Amino acid sequence: MTAAPQLVVHRDKELMAQAAAARLITKVVDAQAARGAASVVLTGGRNGNGLLAALSSSPARDAVDWSRLDLWWGDERFLPEGDPERNVTQAREALLDSVPLDPSRVHAMPASDGAYGSDVEAAAAAYAAELAAAAQPEDHGPVPTFDVLMLGVGPDTHVASLFPELPAVRETERTVVGVHGAPKPPPTRISLTLPAIRAAREVWLLAAGEDKAQAAQIALSGAGEIQAPAAGAYGRSRTLWLLDGAAASKLPRSLYPPASA
Repeated sequence: MTAAPQLVVHRDKELMAQAAAARLITKVVDAQAARGAASVVLTGGRNGNGLLAALSSSPARDAVDWSRLDLWWGDERFLPEGDPERNVTQAREALLDSVPLDPSRVHAMPASDGAYGSDVEAAAAAYAAELAAAAQPEDHGPVPTFDVLMLGVGPDTHVASLFPELPAVRETERTVVGVHGAPKPPPTRISLTLPAIRAAREVWLLAAGEDKAQAAQIALSGAGEIQAPAAGAYGRSRTLWLLDGAAASKLPRSLYPPASA
């Protein structure tokens, strides 16, 4: 049985991004102090990129040893390298190009014009192999034990590129899959699966805006993960929902402490 999700509600999406960035810096610094390195799984979308932009402008960002940080992605749009719609392209613009990362520790998902061409299944298998190669014996599984794995929550409750009722959300064996026929463009994507997501120590779900209010309500009301993939995203030690007031507007106040608003 996993621990119940914890909720933190901020007044608006700007405050949410700044607070989440500060929280992430602290988590990375603590992990590096404890284990020498840290691993984080990034998410795209407006909230994921907002967090990265807030981190980029944070005075505390230099507390992180960027050379000892592994970056992975929860999903990616299967488009050519450098395409502005790719999560990695947006992450580079928001943060990555402005900090001294070790390029060998930035694990972007393959592009559609890369080594695997248009074969998204082969590209997904290659990313799964890269995760497996990075896993240590103490991880007890085919992916590293990520320190923090971040996910945006879609209005339909999708996380990464796991959409309600589609085959990818039902996957129980593989850690990375190709996604076909996604209901939002582009239709072809690569995504971590729920088993890979649940390998993280902490999973943070980000939701801001009124269009996310119903998704948060559904996912936090006991819905099943096939119908509401966000409900199946949880961490080994902690699951944290980071929301703004608009995204939390349909949740019962009993779910989160008034002080968090």
